[in-house]
Amino acid sequence: MSKIGTNCIHGGYSPKNGEPRQIPIIQSTTFKYDSSEDMGKLFDLEAEGYFYSRLQNPTNDHVAARICALEGGSAAMLTSSGQSANFFAVFNICNAGDHVVCSSAIYGGTYNLFNVTMRKMGIDFTFVTPECSDEELENAFRPNTKAVFGETVANPSLAILDIERFAKAAHSHNVPLIMDNTFPTPVNCRPFEWGCDIVTHATTKYMDGHGSGVGGAIVDSGKFDWLAHPEMFPGLTTPDESYHGIVYAEKFGLGGAFITKATSQLMRDFGATPSPQNSYLVGLGIESLKVRMERHCSNAQAVAEFLEAHEKVTWVNYSGLPSSKYYALAQKYLPNGSCGVVSFGVKGGRKAAEDFMKNLKLAMIATHVADAHTCVLHPANATHRQLSDSELIKAGVSADLIRLSVGIEDIDDIIDDLKQALKAIR
Repeated sequence: MSKIGTNCIHGGYSPKNGEPRQIPIIQSTTFKYDSSEDMGKLFDLEAEGYFYSRLQNPTNDHVAARICALEGGSAAMLTSSGQSANFFAVFNICNAGDHVVCSSAIYGGTYNLFNVTMRKMGIDFTFVTPECSDEELENAFRPNTKAVFGETVANPSLAILDIERFAKAAHSHNVPLIMDNTFPTPVNCRPFEWGCDIVTHATTKYMDGHGSGVGGAIVDSGKFDWLAHPEMFPGLTTPDESYHGIVYAEKFGLGGAFITKATSQLMRDFGATPSPQNSYLVGLGIESLKVRMERHCSNAQAVAEFLEAHEKVTWVNYSGLPSSKYYALAQKYLPNGSCGVVSFGVKGGRKAAEDFMKNLKLAMIATHVADAHTCVLHPANATHRQLSDSELIKAGVSADLIRLSVGIEDIDDIIDDLKQALKAIR
């Protein structure tokens, strides 16, 4: 098995003699066949191939295979965004009347997707803090619970989920653990190795690495046995009449059922399809993912240490600091570093935070995070603006929280920019 740095470059695509060295961009909506019978086999899921890019496209599949290799999964698919990846991952096994246990420390957009939009679809959610007691976690489950969801490193609170503990709880109730692994990437954490069953990504972030294209991914570990309790997952274990009565778990096995259903059913009906051009950019970005993550983490560690020692900074949250309440979990799950994102507060609260951001010269105010450029955001005024004060607290987002996404610029220039911005605060 190749190591992860090699898989970043070679995973998912092995060109044959005379074929393109890079993953080719197949910018085509449709594909030609010699007979109607050949195409019919594709529509019956009896043959592999492509007929319409809303469902599958060779460029997308090669990049998905690369991400699958990095995570150590059995199958993967790309989506048009990380948001659609999380929606598909949950909706693929949940129907109206079902329930999901979810960490409260998740990205604000995902929280709204679950707490507002999917509730309208009849799917209920119970939110628990990552630090909840075993009793609180156990009490969150219901007879109709179908999954547990969390983020490896939460955006923007940077809470670290105890993967083994949440996986154990999920499996004791015969349901899978789904985790968004966007911030660490598989370079710094592979949740499948700790008991997770399904992984999602916003490839928009570190995988792309340059803020050039929105995208998402879902990876299946291939280890969760949908047939062990078939009554709980009818979408995978009973005939799909929209595909001639196929039973996904029987026809495609543990390694292929989840992704095949999500592609042939959800992508068919919702059309959250990434463009091949965007997928190509993700594949290109992944080639440098390992070296970029090393730089992001070393820069973020230096920034966190600088901020913690500064007189105008009231608190710093970064799991690489011994003072972090997540330090022990980080040493267990993320020994090589978590990500390049640091959150902190400055004296003077919300007003001082806004003044600090206005004074920055190198760091850019942007809703984006996790790319080569250093970016800064005030989540309470942006990504988490829709949340109430109580919901902000549950999500681990205080009103004075500044999210600093440390880029890969020279560390001296980053720290000099922070120095002058902090100095300007009155």
